[in-house]
Amino acid sequence: MDLKKDFIKKDGASFPGNVYVETLLKPVFNDQRDFLFDAMFALHRAHVVMLKEQNLLPKEEAREILKGLSQLIQIDRTNLEYNPQYEDLFFMIESQLSDAIGGDLAGKVHLARSRNDMGEGMYRYVLREKILSLLGDVETLSEALLAQSTLHIQSIMPAHTHTQPAQPTTFGHYLLAIYDNLRRDRKRLIEAYHTVNVSPLGAAAITTTGFNISRERLAELLGFEEVLENSYDAIGTGDYLIEAAQSVISLMINTGRWVQEFLRFTSHEVGLVKVADAYVQTSSIMPQKRNPVSIEHSRSLASNAVGKAQTVIQMLHNTPYGDINDSEDDLQPVLYDSLHTAGRVMKLMNAVIRTMDFNVKRAEKQASENLIVITELADVLARDHQLNFRKSHTIATKIAKKSVEEGKELFEWTVEEINLMMKEVRFTAEEWADIVNPKVFVERRAVRGGPSPVEVQRMIKNRQQLAIQEADELAQIQESLKEASQLLARCMASVED
Repeated sequence: MDLKKDFIKKDGASFPGNVYVETLLKPVFNDQRDFLFDAMFALHRAHVVMLKEQNLLPKEEAREILKGLSQLIQIDRTNLEYNPQYEDLFFMIESQLSDAIGGDLAGKVHLARSRNDMGEGMYRYVLREKILSLLGDVETLSEALLAQSTLHIQSIMPAHTHTQPAQPTTFGHYLLAIYDNLRRDRKRLIEAYHTVNVSPLGAAAITTTGFNISRERLAELLGFEEVLENSYDAIGTGDYLIEAAQSVISLMINTGRWVQEFLRFTSHEVGLVKVADAYVQTSSIMPQKRNPVSIEHSRSLASNAVGKAQTVIQMLHNTPYGDINDSEDDLQPVLYDSLHTAGRVMKLMNAVIRTMDFNVKRAEKQASENLIVITELADVLARDHQLNFRKSHTIATKIAKKSVEEGKELFEWTVEEINLMMKEVRFTAEEWADIVNPKVFVERRAVRGGPSPVEVQRMIKNRQQLAIQEADELAQIQESLKEASQLLARCMASVED
């Protein structure tokens, strides 16, 4: 039995083998068709314009090439299928361009470039758009969180530490915490965008080229912010992929944590958040159920996005420092999917946040239970009666233990009963009423960043002003890409005249 001969007989003796086609070449071709088609033509056009401007290509030839490219981009890309005659999509398009304008002319499109810098350029061109799309979803969710915060500045609720009732806060204060965390993740995405949006074009295979090209002009025509200067770095680096993946990981881990808590809020036992009817599903057997499936899916999708982003990082781990296009062929779609999935989470939770109802009365009731205002008892003893805090804490602990033994909430004790438990201090009825009132507790936490309505209102106003500036920053990024596209169009038009 000849294993090699038998396998070759079945799979084929010449390139490409059937297994190679089905497991690698065809999937890669489909990814290139689905994700890189527009980027490929943008790079072709910019390269031709640059070659003409550098007197490396006569205007007449540049005109014919651009006309051919304009014809080809009109084809229905969904009809493109892998053909073993061509290694990949780019060779297929090059062949079709040859058919349209002649092989000699089409062959000049590849002057002073390599599949290496072309591939890296396309990846960055596409990835920056994916990041901007996710940033748009982050902006929308941020707006929803900030808007809901303004509605619940006075809405008292219990805060938890170690999963246990801890102290009173407000729902506005809580949502603002989520908002601030989200905005830091937005900043990470912006930084990732700037890392991605630099041009490797002109690096060619790895050492640039002997032709007098302008790498700066290529970057300008395609909207890249600058040139990734060292040509070896331009081809060998993978840190832009790592940074993009890490920004998704941070965003989704942080989001997943508060999404998990929202699920607890929506439970019947807690009952603080009611998800709108449009975003719940019922049970096939239990008609009373209002299942917050939108939040459940958000939690699952967040983990999905993290997993894909971690896969990207792992795929780069121990990859040799040099041409990594081969690994990136498989890696890029995973990263795109991670960003897209993260965007789904943002969209789902935006819908939930904007349409949910918060049970103010139930939240305030819970903020009076489980002795969670007792910190204020210790604070009053120290602040108003000049006991040292350790002594104050000991007295408060004693009262807490007695309350647990008696099965009583703090507000159920009379001031006379409380005074009998203490030797050092006598509270007035007014003092005791304030101590057990969660609203007073919150109002007194007016230190910077605290839940006091006055302080939360100040923070919201500050965030609203910052949001306007940050929206302008994002608008400027998008405008710069639009201007680059318009510049390329004008340059093409001047060549085609």
